[in-house]
Amino acid sequence: MDALSARPKGIALTDKQRIAWLRLIRSDNVGPATFRDLINHFGSAEAALAMLPDLSARGGATRSIRIATEAEAHRELEAAQRFGARFVGIGEPDYPQALRQIDGAPPLLAVKGDLSVLNRPAVGIVGSRNASISGAKFAAMIARDCGRAGYAVVSGLARGIDTAAHRASRDTGTIAALAGGLDQPYPPENVGLLEQIWNGNGLAVSEMPFGWEPRARDFPRRNRLIAGISLGVAIVEAAVRSGSLITARMAGEFGRLVFAVPGSPLDPRCHGTNGLLKEGATIVTSPEDIVEALAPLSQPDLFSLPSAEEPKREARITLPPDETDRALVIDALGPTPVEVDDIIRHTGLAASAVYLVLLELDMAGRLHRHAGGLISISMAD
Repeated sequence: MDALSARPKGIALTDKQRIAWLRLIRSDNVGPATFRDLINHFGSAEAALAMLPDLSARGGATRSIRIATEAEAHRELEAAQRFGARFVGIGEPDYPQALRQIDGAPPLLAVKGDLSVLNRPAVGIVGSRNASISGAKFAAMIARDCGRAGYAVVSGLARGIDTAAHRASRDTGTIAALAGGLDQPYPPENVGLLEQIWNGNGLAVSEMPFGWEPRARDFPRRNRLIAGISLGVAIVEAAVRSGSLITARMAGEFGRLVFAVPGSPLDPRCHGTNGLLKEGATIVTSPEDIVEALAPLSQPDLFSLPSAEEPKREARITLPPDETDRALVIDALGPTPVEVDDIIRHTGLAASAVYLVLLELDMAGRLHRHAGGLISISMAD
């Protein structure tokens, strides 16, 4: 499986660029998708940082936008170094190849452990926190065999299925995606397991700042990491309303394979997985089902194309749109999510002008981003 572990090409960030990237992603109203648009439009994080106050004001912000300072960025980098961690940018060689292809991939990942695990094809394994004995055993079997076949196993460090998957793949390579900062793992009883992971043949990864305690709304972002890093995701025991099904949905949106282990219709923990099978997920009754399905997707050049979210060399700085053009874009928006291309066609404006107005609204906190790159604005705006 050496071919699957081939190190991808990339360009390392300079220390100055890394500070600017960290400042930008830690500033108010800047998420991964907004970060990408700012870099694409202004050419660099430094140029984008300089424009944030003007963009926010033109977008109708009622208060000044908070921009992360150089001192704050340096403190976080120093905290990472003391913790034995580092930040990997989306265009760098160690950034997961599959993750960089998804819409809204995190521009920076905090990582700790064996970085070589990120350069291997990965399979996600998630499921019920309140797992049955048979469910945990089967998850461990999948993780062990996928690991032996050369795949990194990705999961969320949760109780139950996640724990079984991590433990079974510690020797072959496992990735723990965290909902909080690397120094704020959850749940507390798995801290020892996490230390075994990053001190061995595994790695922990997070897009959240150091010191960030995970909240309920942060776990879908963790699930997004699992789905994005993986070529396919296996669901072992999941209730109808569960984070595991969120991971499965995201995996489907990213074009990943979704696997489901069938279970008893009398067990509520299996209602979600059985539902996935009805919707077309690939049935899994042995680890070989996953290994064979992923084999055609595991070629080293599968994700070799440059990412659309990597920095562009030429900036597209334009003059601010006039009030007439700005009003056209705002009037075209509403509470129903729409595609940006539809706004461009509807208004007849140049794409660069539309994107600039959207950045203004975004920096003012007025724009809402949805799955699939759709956007909306509330009627109150």
